[in-house]
Amino acid sequence: MNDLQNKYTAVSIQHINKSYDKINALSDINCEVDKGELFGIIGPDGAGKTTLFRILTTLILADNGTAMVNGLDVVQDFKQIRRCVGYMPGRFSLYQDMTVEENLTFFASVFGTTIEENYALIEDIYKQIEPFKTRRAGKLSGGMKQKLALSCALIHKPTILFLDEPTTGVDPVSRKEFWEMLRRLKKQGVTILVSTPYMDEATLCDRIALIRDGEFLKIDTPQQIINQFDEKLWAVSGDRMSKLYSDLHHIPQIKSCFAFGDTHHITLTSDKLTMSELKNHLTALSHTNIEIKPIKATIEDCFMSIN
Repeated sequence: MNDLQNKYTAVSIQHINKSYDKINALSDINCEVDKGELFGIIGPDGAGKTTLFRILTTLILADNGTAMVNGLDVVQDFKQIRRCVGYMPGRFSLYQDMTVEENLTFFASVFGTTIEENYALIEDIYKQIEPFKTRRAGKLSGGMKQKLALSCALIHKPTILFLDEPTTGVDPVSRKEFWEMLRRLKKQGVTILVSTPYMDEATLCDRIALIRDGEFLKIDTPQQIINQFDEKLWAVSGDRMSKLYSDLHHIPQIKSCFAFGDTHHITLTSDKLTMSELKNHLTALSHTNIEIKPIKATIEDCFMSIN
């Protein structure tokens, strides 16, 4: 990496591969994350998100390829990297029998600092759980555990923060609060890499990488990825959604059909099938209360459309 890249690049990944028992977890991963960027890695469970984060935080080694974090090599400079990054794993990994304050004090001491020294960095987050500082971590709610884990990841004032599926299993209110906290951290100059299986969270990032089966499918801003979806998209619903899904798949003019909550999203192979004809066809198959309407694509639609 040249000096100009190093000045503006927080993370650089080149041709990273990783396998477990001959199963590819990551295949030729390439990516660069700018300093101060909120970068999302979006994909389902088992896509390789955790493996990539564990490589970048020096917890495991890649089979081949190179990765640089803050201009430091993840293999040769692992000690320096561990001092300048914060890592929040997917599973709550703090000490369940220790109190909120004891956990935070412990992690501060590991990095040779104190709560008081870096309190300004975590104040917005920690003050929400500070009234419960004498409560054991194992007795906290999911949202409180999340805030404590983030406080512990930040207490040594890292320049880059790795958050592995931080909102999985957390209620919608806590999810919203968490992303608001991330935006505030970004304003303080912290580079943030966050992985999530929730496609709706993709739009909250500056840029995203869509990952599936250990491969990056696309890297761009959320809006640019949506803009690249160039097909007409329709939402179809009815009284018997399971049978409707099956019947839609058997119509030759339907190119794709995916279940999205209380509707099915479809695209067509051509314009030869009109929506009135489709409704009549489904009515003939005994479907009732059929509703078909045009919709705009989401990140999830884009993800599902990539072969």
